[in-house]
Amino acid sequence: MRPPGIPDSPPPTLTVSQLNRQAKTLLESHFDFVWVEGEISNFMVPSSGHWYFSLKDGTAQVRCAMFRNRNQRLKITPRNGDAIRLRCRVSLYEGRGEFQLIVEHLEPAGAGALQAAFEQLKARLLAEGLFDPARKKPMPSSVSQLGVITSPTGAAIHDILTVLRRRCPSIAVFLLPVAVQGEGAAAQIAGAIERANRWHAEGRIALDALIVGRGGGSLEDLWAFNEEVVARAIAASTLPIVSAVGHEVDFSIADLVADHRAPTPSAAAELLSPDQREWLQRLLTAERDLVRLMRRKLADTTLQLTHLKQRLKHPGAQLREQAQRLDDLEQRLLLAQKNHLLQQRSRLALLDNRLRGRSPLPGLQRLQRDTAQWRQRLEAGMRQQLQTKTHHLGHLAQLLDSLSPLGTLQRGFAIVTDADGKVVRDASAVAVGDEVKARLARGQLGLVVKHAD
Repeated sequence: MRPPGIPDSPPPTLTVSQLNRQAKTLLESHFDFVWVEGEISNFMVPSSGHWYFSLKDGTAQVRCAMFRNRNQRLKITPRNGDAIRLRCRVSLYEGRGEFQLIVEHLEPAGAGALQAAFEQLKARLLAEGLFDPARKKPMPSSVSQLGVITSPTGAAIHDILTVLRRRCPSIAVFLLPVAVQGEGAAAQIAGAIERANRWHAEGRIALDALIVGRGGGSLEDLWAFNEEVVARAIAASTLPIVSAVGHEVDFSIADLVADHRAPTPSAAAELLSPDQREWLQRLLTAERDLVRLMRRKLADTTLQLTHLKQRLKHPGAQLREQAQRLDDLEQRLLLAQKNHLLQQRSRLALLDNRLRGRSPLPGLQRLQRDTAQWRQRLEAGMRQQLQTKTHHLGHLAQLLDSLSPLGTLQRGFAIVTDADGKVVRDASAVAVGDEVKARLARGQLGLVVKHAD
């Protein structure tokens, strides 16, 4: 029997992972998509591209995560302090047991998302200097070939062509057709700008300028010209670009980056084309000025020719004068060469005397004579010293030979040594029966002691 109050079996125990998983399932099954509004703080973007931030109000906050596949669709990047609205799912991060919101959509609270995106991109490109007037290219003084990037079916191309036919029909127009609104329109516009610059660089079409634009519409309709890819393509263009987007009241990022902004496509065509009637009047004025200048130039030239005729000398006299001057110059040149040669010879003789006085040859000859004398003295001394040492060595050899025991052996004596090789000098140093050796002048004998006296 179990003591009272002790249950028959212990209650089930959950691991932390199991508890968090059940809590996550409960939250996600209980809440559908919700809209939440608040202020962003602790905004972070790790290398994965996901967004992590806190959404707070005056008294509370909640962690939020917006994964890369969702935040890439947005036209804005939020910052700390921004007031936003989120469409999100309620969830829980199992790894830390942290309550969080999984964001599906994000937009600024209050102002529209497109306007906020416009202002954000405008501020960023302004900080980079893309609107700086110093980097804008001047418009060409005359245009013979014009590129137009717009819709082939829109009102913009019709207005541009109408103005050019009226003002300057000689301008060749190259249309680069693109979509001007909707998905992919911005990429097409940027690609057309890059293509026109490449054709110009390769020499395929020598364009003088580009018009980029379309007719009017809402902010959403004009949005392709507010995309960053279009702004950077315009900034990178080597061809001057006139932006003509919408009506006069419409303003786009492309207008700010372009080298010149035209309020309408028609105004862009007028900006880049001269009025042929005005040009005709200018030509007539230039013709009258040219005739007047030619007459004045002719009168001035006639007067100058008259003065030159009066000052002109006979060619024979000029030739004689030049020949005489040439003879004079020749004599002066020969005299100068002769004097220069004499000066150089005197200087050479002086330098030769100095060189002979400083020549090392006498000293070298004296040293050679001294060296020969010292060599003779050294050789004589060495021969005398060799003879002296040879006589001394012979004397020492005779003395050594007279003291050598080998001489004694030649006279019939022997040297006796015991078994250890020691010389026996005393008969008492050996005993009867010991083996000894006797060294003779030639060879040695092995002996046995029979008696020792």
